Amino acid sequence: MKIRRFRLLSFLVLVAMVGCTSLPFNLGANSQARTLTAERTLLPNAPTTPKANETILPTTARATPLATQAISELLVRIWLPPEFDPEGKSPASGLLKARLEEYAAENPEVRLEVRVKALDGPGGLLDSLVAANAAAPLVLPDLVLLPRPLLESAALKGLLYPYDGLTDIMEDQSWFEYARQLANLKASTYGIPFAGDTMVLAHHPSLLETTPHSLDTALSLGEVLLYPATDPQALFTLCMYQAEGGSMQDAQGRPALDEAQLTKLLEYDQRASLAGVMPYSLTQYSNDAQVWEAFLGDPYPMAVTWASAYLSHKQTVQDDLVMAPLPTPDGVPFTLATGWTWVLAGQDPARRALSVKLVEYLVEKDFLAEWTYAAGYLPPRVDALQSWQEAAERQVIEQISYSAWLMPSADLVSTLGPALEQAVVGVLKAQSDPQTAAKAVIDQINRP
Repeated sequence: MKIRRFRLLSFLVLVAMVGCTSLPFNLGANSQARTLTAERTLLPNAPTTPKANETILPTTARATPLATQAISELLVRIWLPPEFDPEGKSPASGLLKARLEEYAAENPEVRLEVRVKALDGPGGLLDSLVAANAAAPLVLPDLVLLPRPLLESAALKGLLYPYDGLTDIMEDQSWFEYARQLANLKASTYGIPFAGDTMVLAHHPSLLETTPHSLDTALSLGEVLLYPATDPQALFTLCMYQAEGGSMQDAQGRPALDEAQLTKLLEYDQRASLAGVMPYSLTQYSNDAQVWEAFLGDPYPMAVTWASAYLSHKQTVQDDLVMAPLPTPDGVPFTLATGWTWVLAGQDPARRALSVKLVEYLVEKDFLAEWTYAAGYLPPRVDALQSWQEAAERQVIEQISYSAWLMPSADLVSTLGPALEQAVVGVLKAQSDPQTAAKAVIDQINRP
């Protein structure tokens, strides 16, 4: 009897943790629950007025007892990071809320419960999925919006269900290739793309006589190419390495880099440093936010950034700023991409089918075009991008999106990134020559 009571108490504590709504997000608040439903479902002993954190949609549906199987099957729980909160103040939030309300109105038998949870940290999305999966599967969400790194982690932990056999939406030819890669993991479809993002070049036309398409052109301009040189992920360096066709794994799938190709890339960094294009002062920047702030605050002519940073800025400020493909070693467009996808986490097959239907509704091209434009993300579908009205920007984004390749896995980046960062810093600060720095990288990643 004591053991049963202990287990019951543990279950109730976990449910309370997963459903916590009392703290603000910036103090560690991990969730807020709202219900999008055909009518407030009248549960036994439940109040008949909506709670402050619920959104109730009008309907003509009758109340259904909690104990019936129908409610279990027709409920879809959705977990979202705060950035995508339908109750937010941004235009994108309003569009998402309206889309969910439209779905609820068209499907009055389905009840949508939306919960906002912190992206990471204790009690964040991944932690909550792990905890609920282990001890309280009945409170698992059916649908979660995750960035690619968390999708990888959750899928490899066995927390997600693939879409294989549930939908053929990814067979549509309208998806960009990077979006197809974003959706897949280990030959299965684990996510349906909702928002894309790529590395791009942002620059001020008034400060730059020409847009550099190659690294040599950027070098000839003699202007600073701002990027986070001490980024522990070394994404810009990895991008340039891949642009030249460099592989990052050996035949056994272990992390590996080509020493000759890496040396060639570091030789460019050395020349760029001597020419003032990549001065050692770039080593003060370790992340994209720092670079973007410096780019907007000082007269830097160009910077490596993410499309989402540029698009979000352009929504609020119309200034002397344009976006272009990254300059690459050979001038052929290439960039790395990531994004957000809808994933399946619930264990109920019937609710999983409902979730798939909802996802298909949320990635319909016309809605996706309007929502991504408002949210400052790239449409992962070609036909959605074609609905954007600004022709010049649309053409640039299309070129970038067609040249995009999914960024390496989080595990691979965590292995290669720190070694590459050290090599770049050593070269920019003239503390190491390219050949020695490249050999040090190879030795470090091959170290047992």
